[in-house]
Amino acid sequence: QSHDHLQIPELFSGSRTHSTDRTMDLGLAEDHFSRPVGSFVASDIEQLKLAIEECKKLIPELPEHSERQKDTVVKLIHLRLKLQELKDPEEDEPNLRVLLEHRFSKEKSKSVKQNCDKCNTFIWGLIQTWYTCTGCYYRCHSKCMNLITKPCVKSKVSHQSAYELSICPEIGLDRQDYRCAECRTPISLRGIPSEARQCDYTGQYYCSTCHWNDTAIVPARVIHNWEFEPRKVCRSSLRYLALMIARPVLRLKEINPLLFNFVEELVEIRKLRQDILLMKPYFVTCKEAMEARLFLQLQDRQHFVENDDMYSLQDLIDIYSGRLSCSLTEIHTTFAKHIKLDCERCQAKGFVCELCKEGDILFPFDSHTSVCHDCSAVFHRDCYYDNSTTCPRCARMTERKQDEMPHVKEA
Repeated sequence: QSHDHLQIPELFSGSRTHSTDRTMDLGLAEDHFSRPVGSFVASDIEQLKLAIEECKKLIPELPEHSERQKDTVVKLIHLRLKLQELKDPEEDEPNLRVLLEHRFSKEKSKSVKQNCDKCNTFIWGLIQTWYTCTGCYYRCHSKCMNLITKPCVKSKVSHQSAYELSICPEIGLDRQDYRCAECRTPISLRGIPSEARQCDYTGQYYCSTCHWNDTAIVPARVIHNWEFEPRKVCRSSLRYLALMIARPVLRLKEINPLLFNFVEELVEIRKLRQDILLMKPYFVTCKEAMEARLFLQLQDRQHFVENDDMYSLQDLIDIYSGRLSCSLTEIHTTFAKHIKLDCERCQAKGFVCELCKEGDILFPFDSHTSVCHDCSAVFHRDCYYDNSTTCPRCARMTERKQDEMPHVKEA
C-alpha cells in the first residue's frame, strides 16, 4: 500500500457487502496516523469525513456485539480524533499565560471529562491544548484564550472577602437592560434571543454561556433560614463560592444571633470552641504539646484557635451534617487528656476551688466549673454561684495593691 495519499475511501468502494467483508481492513487507516506533522492537506480532511460517514453506516449492519463491530467502532473513534486534530493542530504553547488576572497553567492531563468554560464544549485532552487558572480553576481551550472576557474570581475574593447576605436579591431584567449581567448578551425569560437564567446568589440574570445551571449552597439561605439545599448559580458565583467556602468571614452572633436559639448544634460547637481557647494557654507553654504538634489537628480550621465567633460556610455545612461535632469532640477529648492526665506540667497549672477547698484539681474547660471574669480563677460552679462574697483571689489581689500604695507614696 502506498503512503503518499490517504487510502481510507478505498475501504468503502464497491458494494455494501464488499465493505462489510473488509471491515477489518480499517486497520489500514493507522498507516495515515504515522504521516509526518504538516503533511495533511484539505483533501485529507474531506476523505476522513467520508470514511467516518461510511463507518457510521457500516456499524449497524454488522452482527451486534461482534468483534468486527467493536473493531469498527474503535476505528471510528480514531478517525474522529484524527479529524479533530487536523482541524485544531497542537502548537507549541507556553506553560504559563497571564490574562485578566488569571494565571493559566498548561495542563498535561489527557482526560476528556472537562468542559471549556468559554465555549462550553468538551476538552479533548488527547489532542487539544488546554489551560487551567491556578487561582479560580477556570478551564479553557488554548484556542479560546484570547476570547476570555471574565477576570479571575480569586482577585474578587482577595479584595471583597464578604458574602452577599440578602437572599436572592433580584433587581429585575429591566434594570439589566434585558442583558446578561456578565457578558451583556441580550436575554429574555421567553428564551429569545437567549434564555435568561437567574443566579440564586447574586439575584441577577445570565445567559446560558455564563450560567450552566450549576448548583451550590447559598450562604444567605444558610444564615437566615438554616437551609442547605443547593440552588442554581452562575459560573462566576460557583467559582467564587468554592474559593470562599473555607474562609471564616461569618460572625453569626452579629448577623443572626437568634440562630443559636434554634440550632442546638451551634451551641454545642460554640462551647467546644470556647473550651479549646481555654486550653490554648496550656499548650503554648508546654514543650511536650508543642513537640507533639497537637494543634495540627485543627490545621484546616485555624480560626478555631484564634476566636470562637467566626465561622466559614464549610463549618456550617459540617455542623449541619454532624461531621464537625464528631471531629471536634474527638479533638477536645485528646486535648483535655493531655492536660489532665498525660502531662505533669499542665496538671500543675490546675486550680483548687478556694471557696470549698475540696475536690479534684480543676481546669477552666471542665464542664462543672466557673471562671472568674476578672482574675480567671476557677471554682466549682455550685460554689461560685452560692458564694455571696467576692472572688477570694480578687480580694487578695486588691488587698495586696492597697498594701503597696503607702510604699509608693513614700518613695
